[in-house]
Amino acid sequence: MKPLLRVVLFVNALIFLAFGVLFVLTPWSGLYDALQLASMRVEPVFAGQLFGIALLGLAWLAFHAAIDGALTARAARVAGHVQWLSGIVVMVWLLGLHTPQVDGFGQMSAAAVGVVLLVVGLGSVRLSSAVRRRERAEKAGAASADRAEKRAAKTRKTTPAVETSTVSPPDSALRPSARAPNASAVDPVTGRVVDSTAPIVAHHGMDGGAVDP
Repeated sequence: MKPLLRVVLFVNALIFLAFGVLFVLTPWSGLYDALQLASMRVEPVFAGQLFGIALLGLAWLAFHAAIDGALTARAARVAGHVQWLSGIVVMVWLLGLHTPQVDGFGQMSAAAVGVVLLVVGLGSVRLSSAVRRRERAEKAGAASADRAEKRAAKTRKTTPAVETSTVSPPDSALRPSARAPNASAVDPVTGRVVDSTAPIVAHHGMDGGAVDP
């Protein structure tokens, strides 16, 4: 919608430029006679030129606002109000009251100018209001998202971190090694294999305590 508003602003700038040049050329009576607008010539002429300079300033502002997005909606709103009010004044005086008396081309051009100013002005106001509402909604959404992000960051900072500790398995080197349940041992005296689970019985011989092999 904003690109359309920029196009409307460009049209507004052209309208202001055309009327500004026309009023700046107020001393040129031959031009007004050729356009059949001699009765609309401003007197004194310097007042018409001052009005033309003001319109040229509005034209420059409209051109600049059509390029600069920050000024588009506000400038279009101001230009729109100026235009539709000017259109009503033109139609009331020239078409309703017939003052001043304008015939032929001047009458038709006055009617066309009044209608164009009214339509373009109201369109500019409506479009600028819609663009402003959309920009406010976008700003509100961005602000709420920023606040939510800040709250989440604050919550992360205030929440204590949970420390996780890993339990290391006991060192097997420190534990004594146990003998296997069915392990066998060797008797160092006889050289025979002795079962570790069986009790060792000593046999004493009758002759001086010698051990019977």
